[in-house]
Amino acid sequence: MTDLSLSRSQMLLLSGSANRPLAEEVAAHLGQPLCQVTLRRFADGELFVKIDENVRGRDVYIIQPTNPPAENMIELLLLMDAAKRASAARVTSVIPYFGYARQDRKDQPRVAISAKLMANMVSMAGADRVLAMDFTSINCRVFSTFRLITCTRHRCSSTTTARSPCGSW
Repeated sequence: MTDLSLSRSQMLLLSGSANRPLAEEVAAHLGQPLCQVTLRRFADGELFVKIDENVRGRDVYIIQPTNPPAENMIELLLLMDAAKRASAARVTSVIPYFGYARQDRKDQPRVAISAKLMANMVSMAGADRVLAMDFTSINCRVFSTFRLITCTRHRCSSTTTARSPCGSW
């Protein structure tokens, strides 16, 4: 039994429905299959999410942009919650587009700081780390509830670089 657990990959890739082709391309590049997930709707429109494979003790990467409609964010939150409740060792949300990230400060009275609310929801749902792409600006106070890794694609290079915008970890 010990030999089986040692030979099994610790990384597990999941995808929501927002950009399945991107997740498949990432999985192919890494040489890892996508984990089977059941996504369906109840009659009243609510989302149902079930991870169909064992995630206990594994590093789970969930690839899901949060672009409109809002169901994409809800789907991400449900996938993270399901992974945490299934005893994943660590959950990393890979968010190619982090919705509401532009609304990261209170620049006028009576406005919501939507980026902070979205970051809090991602954190509360179980994200240990978030890998997000192409932030126009990064307000570290907004994203202080988890480890944030941002990536930008340099125009003169095809490589992607990761950096910590909020200090070292």
